[in-house]
Amino acid sequence: MLENSQQLSNNYDEQGYFVIRNYFDEAQISSLREVVLKFHESWKDDNRKFYREEAFNSSLITGTEYLSPKERTLLFDFISSKKVMNVVDAVIPENPAFMNTQLFFNPVNPEQKDFWHRDCQYDYDIEDQMRVIQDTQVLHLRVPLFDELGMEVIPGTHKRWDNEEEYNVRQEVNGKVSNDPISGGVKIPLAAGDLLVFSADMIHRGLYGLDRLALDILIFDSAADYIDYIDDDCLPTLSMLNKIADPRLFLNTLRLKSTACA
Repeated sequence: MLENSQQLSNNYDEQGYFVIRNYFDEAQISSLREVVLKFHESWKDDNRKFYREEAFNSSLITGTEYLSPKERTLLFDFISSKKVMNVVDAVIPENPAFMNTQLFFNPVNPEQKDFWHRDCQYDYDIEDQMRVIQDTQVLHLRVPLFDELGMEVIPGTHKRWDNEEEYNVRQEVNGKVSNDPISGGVKIPLAAGDLLVFSADMIHRGLYGLDRLALDILIFDSAADYIDYIDDDCLPTLSMLNKIADPRLFLNTLRLKSTACA
């Protein structure tokens, strides 16, 4: 049963994340796991060198390259399901839009360490990062497919800039590296069936170990300018849209793309 949506909204607003335990039943996770594992095995075959040497995630899971229309439809149905949409609506009540999917797994390379970051640091310089965390809203909805060590987050950093310790570690300056511990970090172990919702721009890191395989659904506020991040191949076809019970996420994305092209 979904917790009070206002409470979820409050938790996200204050902390930048929340977790709902045992949110999805075993049948839902089992069918999702089967499709995602098919994608994962095919993706690994096509990216062997990258996978062995440095990979810890992949993206574009809902695309046409590795999955059949039936398998893609299963993913779209899950993403737009009542359980997922209830959570999305609690955090982004006006015009949430679908951005992408990602799959997170353990790196093969034992030298790789989990690392603190904000997602926005890969697209913006420091000054713009400061602006982005105040202006935009991107959600990760993480669905672990097996029990895993989960995530470590710095609560509240979705709304404030780094303190000195956080900055030094995240930017790897003043003798620090990005996998050094940060005081105030909260570890969130996850089990299959849990749902973790967190801000893409808060300071966070995935924790490697166990059978880590987590599907992330990325959702953004339509008021933000993220159209360039959307791959057309990862959106449902018209016939798929007509069969989806609640297609709002995808319709909002398509509307934004058509407006941008006009």
